[in-house]
Amino acid sequence: MSDVIRHLIAGNWKMNGLKSSLAEFEAMREGAAGVAAKADLLVCPPATLIATFAAAARGSKLAVGAQDCHPKASGAHTGDLSAEMLADAGASAIIVGHSERRADHGETDSVVRQKAEAAWRAGLTAIVCIGETQAQRDAGQTLDICGGQLEGSLPDGSRSANLVVAYEPVWAIGTGLTPTAKDVEQVHAFIRGVLTDRFKAEGGKIRILYGGSVKPSNAAELMAVANVNGALVGGASLKASDFLAIAAGC
Repeated sequence: MSDVIRHLIAGNWKMNGLKSSLAEFEAMREGAAGVAAKADLLVCPPATLIATFAAAARGSKLAVGAQDCHPKASGAHTGDLSAEMLADAGASAIIVGHSERRADHGETDSVVRQKAEAAWRAGLTAIVCIGETQAQRDAGQTLDICGGQLEGSLPDGSRSANLVVAYEPVWAIGTGLTPTAKDVEQVHAFIRGVLTDRFKAEGGKIRILYGGSVKPSNAAELMAVANVNGALVGGASLKASDFLAIAAGC
């Protein structure tokens, strides 16, 4: 199915970026037109920059997203941001369940599912992250872990218009390590099977991204793997030249 699904290259800036980063974003915006035939482009900066970036991206081939949201639409939740607030700022998608959120903030599959539903409530696409740790991979538990996270984190009603799944092996995030193409193919085929079993025809259309030390030098090989429909890019998404080169590798 991957050859008929349009690729998505999503950049996760994590806790990086100041107002001075607008110049780098503008370089991405200017270069987006040149790779738009190959892939959709999305940048998820810190919440402090969403409105600025969204305004700068208006009318271009570059979309802006968020990195997290609170499950509720409003209320007494000091320091949190609702999906509605992020949509109001100009976000079109929200990353939920990233391994750093799961590890650093104790987010469970149930919480991730609620956040995905919150994204939908605000009319946004949910990018749901899953992935195993090194210890889990060494124990041969990769598919069991990923299957459990998919079951618990994906809401009923998931479809290609409102959901993207991102497979990010935790041990490959920010380490420079990447699984082999064969390893990626195995996990993505498994994810595709889970999606089609649960969501039928829609499951065959949902984009599955690979994430974890994606860079220009390995992007083309990873993007050529069956059922890899794009990438969730960390550090390499902070530089326009690297981000655009990854998209060009689709």
